[in-house]
Amino acid sequence: MARPIHLNPATDVAERVLLPGDPQRALAVSQALLDSPRMMNARRGLWGYTGTAPDGRPVTVQSTGMGGPSAAIVVEELIDLGARTLIRIGTCGALVGDLRVGDLLAVQAALSADGASQALGADSRVEPDPALTEALAESARPALVVSTDLFYDPREDIHARWVDAGAQAVEMEAAAVLSVAARRGARAACLLAVTDQLADGRVRMDQERIEAIGVELGRVALEALA
Repeated sequence: MARPIHLNPATDVAERVLLPGDPQRALAVSQALLDSPRMMNARRGLWGYTGTAPDGRPVTVQSTGMGGPSAAIVVEELIDLGARTLIRIGTCGALVGDLRVGDLLAVQAALSADGASQALGADSRVEPDPALTEALAESARPALVVSTDLFYDPREDIHARWVDAGAQAVEMEAAAVLSVAARRGARAACLLAVTDQLADGRVRMDQERIEAIGVELGRVALEALA
């Protein structure tokens, strides 16, 4: 097993892993949903925890940080440490009007508009594990998303171009997570919550609701894993 360079595991990494971007969300999900969580990683502020899920089996909740490059590093090292099934639980911005703030999305595919997934060999889109995605879709709406490198994107026409390509929402890590998993032979899927509506300016969910929906993402993902 390769020794990780960025993660510093203080306890075992489970075969099943949830991947929030935000370290605070990793803590909240672990405290709310796992029995006896132990801190697995604190290095670089990428908090991770391993505990027992409601189905009695271990799960690791590991934050990835923001963007594809950080997420790709974390997923590579988690797989080296024994992870085999990974679900990104993150947030996104809706590009179309029929998605509402608070909706949960089961990602059917991620368009590769980010540098990380393209460097990993992705073509125009990356697809998740179908069985995991089907399980997530029991509690979430199937959707096509686009992964990008920029949260504050100055290109005035970019949202319209993504919508024309079929994207319903935008986020920053899904394509990289799915690309690394596919290259390494691991199963991966993505479950997202709409926290921003971008179709006509930005309407953002308040922070208290974002924290609550982060835990809901974890609950739905754990049900899918079970």
